[in-house]
Amino acid sequence: MRTETTTRTLYKFEELPEETREKVIENLYDINVNYDGWSEGIIEDAKTIGALMGIDIKNVYWSGFFSQGDGACFEGRFDQTRGALKAVKEYAPTDKELHRIAKGLQTLKPFGIYANVKHSGRYYHEGCTNIDVLHDEKEITAEQEEACIELLRDFMEWIYKMLNADYDYLTSEKAIIETIEANEYEFDEYGKIA
Repeated sequence: MRTETTTRTLYKFEELPEETREKVIENLYDINVNYDGWSEGIIEDAKTIGALMGIDIKNVYWSGFFSQGDGACFEGRFDQTRGALKAVKEYAPTDKELHRIAKGLQTLKPFGIYANVKHSGRYYHEGCTNIDVLHDEKEITAEQEEACIELLRDFMEWIYKMLNADYDYLTSEKAIIETIEANEYEFDEYGKIA
């Protein structure tokens, strides 16, 4: 019987040659998004913001980011809410697109509009939804219905933009290096995690 012991030299990321660091970043491009839960913060934030605007989001569906048909949509119910714009401005003071959507939903006429939103089809973008706009006491015109549908779909597009922005950040060189350093990964001379 024979026992052999080998010794390896391990490097911190910043100790690697520049060419090897570039290879490490390329190989770990998805280190921050290679698990199902990376998008949960954005989805929870969208549900919180939706609630401020009177949207009770039951499910968010999305796919991204490089194929036709990618996007985001939700299922749930919208009930027109007074004070939505003020609440959204307090929660997200610099997001002008959210302010526009909240104001539009809040000021739909006649007040008291509500809508049921269901996913439809095999894709997950905003166009893959059936939105029934209703009012218990008054008839809704086609223009009023379309305005409500458009605003709800604008919010779906906003959700997708937030998911895409987060994905872009998490797969950026800066975020990858932050993860490597935070986890104190060490590498062999070829750039493989030890």
